[in-house]
Amino acid sequence: MTVFAEPVVVWAAPNDPAQPLVVLLHGRGSDEAGIIGLAAHLPTGPSYAAVRAPIAEGGGYAWFANRGIGRPVAESLAETMAWFRSWIDEVAPAGRPVVLVGFSGGAAFAGGLVLDDPRRFASAAILYGTLPFDVGVPVTPARLCGVPVFVAQGEADTVIPRELLGRTWSYLLGESGAPPYARRDPGGHGITARTVAELGGWIGERLEFLSRRSPLDPGPTAWSHLPHGALPSRAGVRPEVSWTIPQEQRTDNSPPALQERLWERITGLPGVSTRQSAISVPGARGFMVARGTGVPPDAFLVPRAGEFAHLHPGHDGSLHLALPPVLSADAVARGWAVAHPLAGIRLARGMVMIYGPRDEAELDVVSGIVATSHAYATGTLT
Repeated sequence: MTVFAEPVVVWAAPNDPAQPLVVLLHGRGSDEAGIIGLAAHLPTGPSYAAVRAPIAEGGGYAWFANRGIGRPVAESLAETMAWFRSWIDEVAPAGRPVVLVGFSGGAAFAGGLVLDDPRRFASAAILYGTLPFDVGVPVTPARLCGVPVFVAQGEADTVIPRELLGRTWSYLLGESGAPPYARRDPGGHGITARTVAELGGWIGERLEFLSRRSPLDPGPTAWSHLPHGALPSRAGVRPEVSWTIPQEQRTDNSPPALQERLWERITGLPGVSTRQSAISVPGARGFMVARGTGVPPDAFLVPRAGEFAHLHPGHDGSLHLALPPVLSADAVARGWAVAHPLAGIRLARGMVMIYGPRDEAELDVVSGIVATSHAYATGTLT
């Protein structure tokens, strides 16, 4: 039983159940009538709804709003999410894509919803806010694999504590596994015109991608090209990776000699040819195979070219490749990979960056990961 009243919802236009749904969640000091105006600047096609926060105190989806009802934070958040889910399950039954867009306090609520049930939502935008850390929702490695996230922050934001902004940025762009489209504005706690423009493009591309791709087979759960079928954990902290495109590994890079030995191993795989990558920066070496019947486009970075992986230039030494969803999530969880910002937006849903090998043992592991990607692209993965 909920302690909240029925949701108050404002629609930008009459709800069309046949179209995807974008839900706008307002921040502290605002309301549903204010944030619904954002819909006028976002792509046409989806239905847009703004939902009033259920707790009046603070005027937003503040996950700390338990102060108004006298219960622990985790319990308050769980009740609020259950209240919202009852509404969303009614207006958007399974199969209708739902995109969450949260600003400030609404960003925390959107983050809580997608962390609680990642498979329920097509994607989420976390605008000038924080994830609801330490209140009961999982923030484990690879929790958001396959769920694209748009994150925007203001460098001069004084409303949200910097520690929470930094923690949100670090998690979403790293171990969460979410394909992270990120931007930082020089201003403070307010949505800029540039952010709105990029958000609109991102929503449009995500929904268009979903409309033309069939559901993805999660694939095998074992690494058939690694000893004992298991991926070991990578030692040490994750290297620094650029948050803009092109995605690059910037620290803890692979020694050039190991990069060349990795290249030799990949080119020795059956049917592999190599040339300049069809998608990456100049000097990136692409690995191509003939695409067989029944192999999904998600097995390739560039399906028309048969490119399933590429090795970045020597100053970088990392790779991009495509993996089935379960294995890409495992690679992120065990510290070997980070999602590409455009995975599931323009590119393969299981596209990840694999950090370059630092020693002989890592060369063997990375070679096994690439061999798995090769088997995925050639239809031989078991």
